[in-house]
Amino acid sequence: MALNERLNKFKLQQERCQATLSSIAATQAPILKPKVPSGIRPANSPFAPVKPPQPVKFSDDTERLQHINSIRKSAVGAQIKLVIALLDKTRRPFTAEKINEETYVDIHGNKAVFDSLRNNPKVKFDRRHFFYKPTHDLTGRDELLNLIKKCEDGIAVEELKDAYPSVLEDLQALKASGDVFWLSGTNSQEDTVYFNEPQYWITVDNDLKELYRKVDLPRDMLDIEKELKKIGEKPWTDTAKRTALAQIHGAASKAKARKKQRGMSRIKKLTNHHLPELFEQMST
Repeated sequence: MALNERLNKFKLQQERCQATLSSIAATQAPILKPKVPSGIRPANSPFAPVKPPQPVKFSDDTERLQHINSIRKSAVGAQIKLVIALLDKTRRPFTAEKINEETYVDIHGNKAVFDSLRNNPKVKFDRRHFFYKPTHDLTGRDELLNLIKKCEDGIAVEELKDAYPSVLEDLQALKASGDVFWLSGTNSQEDTVYFNEPQYWITVDNDLKELYRKVDLPRDMLDIEKELKKIGEKPWTDTAKRTALAQIHGAASKAKARKKQRGMSRIKKLTNHHLPELFEQMST
């Protein structure tokens, strides 16, 4: 019933708008149409009859209205995502009315959307305008370099991506100039940048480099740890312990899987014994 009422209301709105647009077109027609005395045809079309103005069809806008309705009926999270994407892309303050114009998200008409947007960690609200709130509020390359310089243990690239639109280009420029080191991880989310401290810039003699390259290192981590212990250095890794733990966990998981499999097979075997009377009837 509620759906039918909404459809009837929508059709009534279409009819009203159709009537309004038709009346506007009718009032503008005498202004645009040249005045010609009765019985005389225009010189440029002596045989063509004068066509009446075509009314504007409100139904031509139905697709856009359906799109607006689908957005406003979508989940709150989907609407918040649209608004945050707009704020992030433009980096400009938006009122609720402007957001409605750009994304069709009606903030004032949906309290859940308004509350969620106002409390979102990526959004700043000053009681009138909504702003994008980056993890680190930076304005350019100089502030970016100063931030990296303060982080002695480096800073994840993922934290810097939303600082400002061209931050990744500036990171690449800082890497190319030698101001920072950009270390890549197994995936892009593990990339880290470090400040290249000038006090550690040294020139290494080529003979020392060659001597370093000639040193043969053991290929097995166990052997590397043994060599470190020989010279009084404590290894940061304990390969023997890690291997033993991995074997214990591996054996336990295999035993658990084997036990589960046995249980399943035992159930299958018992299936033929839980109804003895059935087999008695079959034997007779």
